Amino acid sequence: MKTITLGKTGITTPQNAFGALPIQRVNTETAVKLLRGAYEGGMTFFDTARSYSDSEIKLGQAFDGMREKIYIASKTQANTPDQFWIDLDTTLTNLRTDHLDIYQFHCASRCYAPGDGTGMYEAMLEAKRQGKVRHIGITAHLIGVAEEIVRSRLYETLQFPFSYLASERDIALVKACEKAGMGFIAMKGLAGGLLTDSRACMAFMSQYEVLPIWGIQREEELSEWLRFFSEPQLMTDEIRAFIEKDKLNLSGDFCRGCGYCMPCTVNIQINQCARMSQMIRRSPSENFKGEFWQGEMAKIENCVDCGICKTKCPYGLDTPNLLRKNLLDYKKIISGEIEV
Repeated sequence: MKTITLGKTGITTPQNAFGALPIQRVNTETAVKLLRGAYEGGMTFFDTARSYSDSEIKLGQAFDGMREKIYIASKTQANTPDQFWIDLDTTLTNLRTDHLDIYQFHCASRCYAPGDGTGMYEAMLEAKRQGKVRHIGITAHLIGVAEEIVRSRLYETLQFPFSYLASERDIALVKACEKAGMGFIAMKGLAGGLLTDSRACMAFMSQYEVLPIWGIQREEELSEWLRFFSEPQLMTDEIRAFIEKDKLNLSGDFCRGCGYCMPCTVNIQINQCARMSQMIRRSPSENFKGEFWQGEMAKIENCVDCGICKTKCPYGLDTPNLLRKNLLDYKKIISGEIEV
């Protein structure tokens, strides 16, 4: 298994890390079992966030008494210094620790900088001075914001979506981080669940100086990623050809399922319905043809074009039109006009 050093942080860890967003969906016993199993299998880097409901609490319980054996990164969506300190203290309490290896501004819409009037970067520096934060990081979804972050040289790590669907601009961002001495944490390595071949995903990551954090909530998912410790997966001509074919199938606008557009004013499950065309073709189709999903997709007809989802989409998608395209495609599949 290849190891990665995150820029100038000195954090060195296997290129195979645990994204702890999904464990908020399972009970504590299951979460603790998954987290400990990940560590025992070789993972040493765990990424969570204040906004992931009880994810931090579960991490704290799983790793109580063994803090120095792992790296923990968390995040805050605070936009005022007062809320920053509340979030940080809550996070440290939840995680049963006195420090974070990396603390990140979460889903930043701007590059916080000293003297910008927000006081946010100054708060992060003070947290580092106090020893509560060892390294300063930031996460973003917009490529322009991410590029500004790299140019600023203010952050030690950047977390950004990165998968084998990456554009040349995304790949250039990874290389710019490496040149700047910034660690790159790759989120959404499965493109929100649309990519289903773990071998291809891991092989792609192995080509770059990035640390992928895989979202894990089931034992079979954990086993799938842990097998790469004993069976390292490098890029091959066969996998490269598979990736190129898959990229063609997913060309154009598609929803990554991040959910930042939610909630919908008319209760459309946007983060699932806006990518139904891909899901119904890439998973057993019967999972999505039943009464439940027919009812959920029908809600798209209630869209009032309020536009709120468009303003909140970090990928700049025309969400209402994407929903309608998916509904039209879905109706053709249900009627048998299109076979999947």
